[in-house]
Amino acid sequence: MIRLRLERRDSSPVWLSLVLPVAAVLATLLLCSGLVAMAGANVWTAYSTLFLSALSSRVHLVETFVKAAPLIFTGLAVAVAFRAKFWNIGAEGQLLAGAMAAAFVGAREGLPAWTLVPLMILAGAAAGGLWACVPAILRTRYRVDDVVSSLLLNSVIFYAMTALLDGPWKDPLSGYPDSPDILMEAEFPILLQGTRLHLGVLLAVVAAPAIWWVMRRTTLGFMIRAVGENPVASRYAGIQPGAVILKAALLSGALAGLAGVGEVGGLHMQVMAGISPGYGYTGIVIAMLARLNPLGIIPAALFFAVTVTGAESMSRATGVPVFLAEVIQGTALLAMLVALLFNTYRIRIASHG
Repeated sequence: MIRLRLERRDSSPVWLSLVLPVAAVLATLLLCSGLVAMAGANVWTAYSTLFLSALSSRVHLVETFVKAAPLIFTGLAVAVAFRAKFWNIGAEGQLLAGAMAAAFVGAREGLPAWTLVPLMILAGAAAGGLWACVPAILRTRYRVDDVVSSLLLNSVIFYAMTALLDGPWKDPLSGYPDSPDILMEAEFPILLQGTRLHLGVLLAVVAAPAIWWVMRRTTLGFMIRAVGENPVASRYAGIQPGAVILKAALLSGALAGLAGVGEVGGLHMQVMAGISPGYGYTGIVIAMLARLNPLGIIPAALFFAVTVTGAESMSRATGVPVFLAEVIQGTALLAMLVALLFNTYRIRIASHG
């Protein structure tokens, strides 16, 4: 009689870390192919249209990078927090906090024109970081579950934003619940004329290696990883886990806030109720797919951006609903969680006579 059992690994080979995300993506596409077939479309045609259309022209390629920028920021935000075992599910709210702070600063008249963009970036990062510190303080001082508190704070900041958009920020002439437009001098520079490739995209791409360097080459990064691995041993080594979690939360929230700054300064020029279609939640999936590696965040975010950009072209060409992109995102998270099981355990075949 042959039986399969899981056996804990002493160590994981390097190649396995590279293979698991790829295997998770392939498993996701395989699982979702059944939905494509049920929609009456050819699986190969649907997938080729989905991925190739996002890269078929300069416009589509630029749009893919534009959509990837906030995902890179929120993915990095989640990766930093999760490394410290601070379960920050509030990147969505921190993005909104950053967007509101950027819109407020960007609409201020009387400030020197050259200071508006830097001040928007600083204000958005500060707002996101401070909002992330709320669940961190609740956890470190009052032992409140950070998953619950950070998740609920998303609703708090969203309804606070809605109150502003329906109240003081509401345009009395148009009646639309949008914030006032930022000044032209506060708009992010366009990096490629004739496209929407703005400064925020460059900041997102630069942020990934910068965060990798922080996590791997600085004392702060070492303390974050140490606290995440073993807070008790860290305390014996002279590291204060509470203080480190607060610093990780501040950095995590700042990154999420920058995602909101990019949406305001580079795309919408104002805050609106639907400024984020769930970038903060998608960032969790991206961080897990990248295995919390900041350098892996970029390809993971691009994969998700490609599915979003190509979903409409796929729908027009094959009739498959655009919601398949969201199904792919959710399935990718589940597939990666299963794949991570094999990073810790190996399958052993045991025979019993």
